[in-house]
Amino acid sequence: MDVERPGKTSRGKYATRLDPELWDYIDRVNGWYPPEISGLPIDRQRAVYDAMCRAFREAYPAGVEASDSTVAAGDHTIPVRRYRMAGGTPQAIVVYYHGGGFILGGLDSHDDICAEICAGTGFDVLSVDYRLGPEHLHPAAFDDALTVFEWATATSDLPIVLCGESAGGNLAAGVAQASRNHPRPAIGQVLIYPGLGGDESAGSYVEHAEAPLLTLGDIEFYRNVRSGKTQSPDDPTFSPLRDSNFSGLPPTFILTAECDPLSSDGQVYRDRILAAGGRAWWREEPRLVHSFLRARKIVPRAGEAFARIIAAIAALGKGDWPY
Repeated sequence: MDVERPGKTSRGKYATRLDPELWDYIDRVNGWYPPEISGLPIDRQRAVYDAMCRAFREAYPAGVEASDSTVAAGDHTIPVRRYRMAGGTPQAIVVYYHGGGFILGGLDSHDDICAEICAGTGFDVLSVDYRLGPEHLHPAAFDDALTVFEWATATSDLPIVLCGESAGGNLAAGVAQASRNHPRPAIGQVLIYPGLGGDESAGSYVEHAEAPLLTLGDIEFYRNVRSGKTQSPDDPTFSPLRDSNFSGLPPTFILTAECDPLSSDGQVYRDRILAAGGRAWWREEPRLVHSFLRARKIVPRAGEAFARIIAAIAALGKGDWPY
């Protein structure tokens, strides 16, 4: 299936709004994954994306071990990768859902990020290789995300923290909402610049519609590839902000980037959880863009933001709420 991916814009109003080292990162990303690949088959886009991820990949921190397995899910299996500190005794499990617009990525694309979360918290990390569109339309990715969460609760007594980046943040929020009445619900969730299905006519969607690395056109593209013709935008498993009930959710930490059309989703999600009597904390990282996690070693602001994410996961996994 051929799908056109919108091209990126010039520096425009962001020329001086972003730090030079972040522009170096943005230029490097666009060098690997440029607008010229629009119109290529999805499998070709995946190959280019995977090559970019390999180019940015960092070595595992000392002591991190990883092993691959699968989770049975009816007519298919879901590949997973578990990260663990050698000789350690974890206090929690982080179930991690990768980004990639629901069409890109897998266990290898965010491998080093998961390894660093493991090292930074001492927790086990379970990365989920959920099914991708357009081969598998919604709710395939959500179903896989929920299945792995339920498998984790059934195979371990450790508390679970849900964590997801971008598309994975959507999945983590969807799983938290769908499993709030589970006998062993997640004890926390950490959402990293998540796309939650917010109002695209207001807030950051308007102010940052042409931001570097993610535009409003990109968001529409990914949404259309993920969804079928009969997909309702009001389905909370597709757009978590469309839910009518935000009570009973685990303590939630949301971190977004200032120059990202999705940033307002984090603020709105926090406000709705607070209004329902829950605990939620949102931070918008200044002068950063979508996908900044991959810049954590070369852009100081991104590194500081990643440290905040690690600290939040560690606190929630221990049952703390320092916010």
